[in-house]
Amino acid sequence: MTHAHILRLRRRARSLRRAGMTLTEIMIVVIIMAMIAAAVGIAVIPKYRDAQKRQARTDAATIRSAVEGFMLVNSGEPCPDVNKLVEAGELNRNGNLKDPWGHEFKIECSGEDIVVSSGGPDGQFGGDDDVR
Repeated sequence: MTHAHILRLRRRARSLRRAGMTLTEIMIVVIIMAMIAAAVGIAVIPKYRDAQKRQARTDAATIRSAVEGFMLVNSGEPCPDVNKLVEAGELNRNGNLKDPWGHEFKIECSGEDIVVSSGGPDGQFGGDDDVR
């Protein structure tokens, strides 16, 4: 082997050694990615919860409108539940019939006052997290 050939082999070996990453470099990248994910989670989760509450209020208003329509057509009937509104054609079966947390809406009628509420994230009515 010639001296020039040996030098080329050494340069190539050096460049191959530099091409890899050490475990420390990989761990630093993983830690940085975890920190970014945590920051995004901290910023996004409260917005997601607010969006769920807004969606529950919107769905409750839609159901309230359906109850009003049902009561106009069927005066004298008792306050309907969501299933009865679907059967009567006041609500679309494919619409949001449950709150964003997967619980049933509660419909209360007293005279002309109609209240549609959600138990909130915990699904229990009467708490601080109820949505009307």
